[in-house]
Amino acid sequence: TPLYSSAASDVYKRQMYIYLERKRDLMILLYIIGIVAGMVVPFQTSINSRLSLYTKSSFYASTISFATGTIFLILINLITNPHVFTAQFYNNQSFSYIWFVGGMLGVIFLTGNLLLLPRLGASLTVVMTVSGQIIMGVMIDTFGWFGANQEPFTIFKVLGIIVLIFGIILMNYVKRTPIETNKSSPVYIWLVIGFIFGFCPPIQTAINSALGQQIHSSVMASLISFAVGTIVLFILTLIFNRSLKLKTVDAKQGKLKPIYFIGGILGVVFVTTNIILMPHLGAALTTIIVMLGQMLMGVIIDHFGLLGTRINKITTRKIIGIIAIMIGIILLRLF
Repeated sequence: TPLYSSAASDVYKRQMYIYLERKRDLMILLYIIGIVAGMVVPFQTSINSRLSLYTKSSFYASTISFATGTIFLILINLITNPHVFTAQFYNNQSFSYIWFVGGMLGVIFLTGNLLLLPRLGASLTVVMTVSGQIIMGVMIDTFGWFGANQEPFTIFKVLGIIVLIFGIILMNYVKRTPIETNKSSPVYIWLVIGFIFGFCPPIQTAINSALGQQIHSSVMASLISFAVGTIVLFILTLIFNRSLKLKTVDAKQGKLKPIYFIGGILGVVFVTTNIILMPHLGAALTTIIVMLGQMLMGVIIDHFGLLGTRINKITTRKIIGIIAIMIGIILLRLF
């Protein structure tokens, strides 16, 4: 009857309203989680940098960081997923590249930054690698690579990418860069290489997320990624460093402190959060949200001179850059 149909329609509308409201709240929560996860990265970088003073090797410091994260993830999985350490768990799995490539991509990106920094400087390294991350993230979403949900590519996304890159350039622009003191370097080649290295994080996130969905555990996917990364970094340390000596005292920093070993735990927060966010936000938006968190914390650290850094006050240019990045996120998300 018309009366019954009207009542059913009202119930349906109420249910849809509640569903959309909960979905909106979930998305806001995921954005906040992504930004917070991005904010831990500058702290991780600072801690690993201080640890490298005692190892005299960036590879060795990264190996220790990855190993610490691996041990931490083993403990978490023993508590939450003890079945992943049984033979039956692995007998039911189909092994493929997603078990190994994610961790290797993380190491490639880390090594790439070590190569780029002295040749391009921090500013250009960030701009080129982040640009690569954005483009690859959009491509993964557009073509549905690595099991990602396919999303249409629109003119608004093009505008979003342009606004994002403009914001990133504003955030990282400096009047003078190390490139000026090294004019003999093949700069443009390194710019292209930096752009390509930027492809690694979105692919890593997509692959780790696919692994997490296959084995039904984000923390186990993180453990596999960290374990592979630790093994690769250990081999690189043996090749390039040929020593596993660890000093306990540094002339500038003093005694080696336990806090210098928690970089790996912060890395766990970052990687696991990316795996969780990817199915809900897509590769591009996950990359951008986390990147926004990194930049916001970087601005805060510079403004207040935290972690022993030189004070660099927030400027109008940086504020405009942050606003441009947020506008780019809105264009990519809503259109």
